[in-house]
Amino acid sequence: MTVGPPATQRLPQDVIEAVAERLRREPRLGFDRRSPRLALEDGTLEVDGEVPALSIKRRAIRAAASVPGIIWVVDRLRVQPSEHMGDAAIREHVVDGLLGEPALAECALRKIVKGQIEEVRVPVQQHGDVCVAVDDGVVTLDGDLPSRAHKRLAGVLSWWVPGTRDVVDGLGVLSPEQDNDEEVSDAVRMALEKDPFVDASQTRVRTVDGVVQLTGLVVNDSQREMAEEDAWYVLGVTDVINAIDVQKRASAAARRPRSRTTEARALAPRRALSR
Repeated sequence: MTVGPPATQRLPQDVIEAVAERLRREPRLGFDRRSPRLALEDGTLEVDGEVPALSIKRRAIRAAASVPGIIWVVDRLRVQPSEHMGDAAIREHVVDGLLGEPALAECALRKIVKGQIEEVRVPVQQHGDVCVAVDDGVVTLDGDLPSRAHKRLAGVLSWWVPGTRDVVDGLGVLSPEQDNDEEVSDAVRMALEKDPFVDASQTRVRTVDGVVQLTGLVVNDSQREMAEEDAWYVLGVTDVINAIDVQKRASAAARRPRSRTTEARALAPRRALSR
């Protein structure tokens, strides 16, 4: 839920029309022909629909929240999945990703199957726990993790599953620390380093007030786009400025986009968390 500016005395329909116009005027959203469904009650705006990318979802919610008369925004936008998968398959892919992450090795892991909680892993020395549920492509994560870095990592791993339409992060933090832009930058760098389809060594990350700027040089447009996607998957990122350059002389094979599967990512080198 997103908080908007102070409410003003406007009729609900006028506010809805103002939100719709604000969304249509933002060229990066692509809502010039069709806007998401909007409903307003007592200053709470519900935004419902499906969008092609997480960047559009996040930017649309921010734009809607900026309209005077909006107090809260309930985000029900879903992202079109890159691959259609059933809830059970999505759940198992998320669980496998969490199981295979060394930074979460001391975290207990549970999953909800047909309304029942099933234990997946109970470590000898437990430090944190995660429970995974999936409904209509929406992954819900509950429990507590050691730090915000672990929390953000679990979210990224969930977004990497091709069938995921949204991630609802209900994870708490066992050792709350002051969040800041450097924490966000660290999480983005980690996501890039764990992604086998992105050359993180050639990508630099800087964050100011939640806005991530990516710079560097990659071999093709596919890597450039995937690096931006990884940044958007990190909780706390409010916008992404993609200033990564692409090498002009790339072979046809290098330019060909590759499928981002969970199995392929599982082969990527893992970086341990220091906190």
